[in-house]
Amino acid sequence: MENVYKKIKEMRVKSGMTLKELGDKTELTASFLSQVERGNSSLAITTLKKIADAFEVHISYFFEETGDDQFIVTPEKQERMTTENFETVYIRLNGKFPQRSLAPFILKLSPLQKKTKTFQYPGEEFYYVLEGEVIFTIDQKEYRVRKNESIHFPAHLEHYGENPLDTETVMLGVVTPVIF
Repeated sequence: MENVYKKIKEMRVKSGMTLKELGDKTELTASFLSQVERGNSSLAITTLKKIADAFEVHISYFFEETGDDQFIVTPEKQERMTTENFETVYIRLNGKFPQRSLAPFILKLSPLQKKTKTFQYPGEEFYYVLEGEVIFTIDQKEYRVRKNESIHFPAHLEHYGENPLDTETVMLGVVTPVIF
């Protein structure tokens, strides 16, 4: 995540934007953005999406790396991200190389996590439940997916996920195109 923080500051400075101006565009405070740029605050995916939109770049820009390709992702190289309410944890599993088209990750839903709206975009989403159970609502229809079951759907449909259990649910997810 350190590179993400550096890229945010680099883009802001290159564009000649002050922290306040970026804050106005993202509805975030200048103080919070300053902490993010210094790496002193965690950054939710939804917040990073607001920042990407302010700079008119795809959210994946912040995760692109230059230099050597990385095909193996060891536990210490896995990047963790959370949603704003910290109920959902994403652990990125993808290699790093130019032109990659898949974004694999582990998704952890907190116990009894209520429906959470996700981004709609042209692409696909695939989930395999490793532990627990999840109720997906896709285009207003519910699908209950249990351990060792999977679901695969077009991402342009309105979709939500919910953990009905009082224990954490863990899924392997793969989305395309790369959205983060």
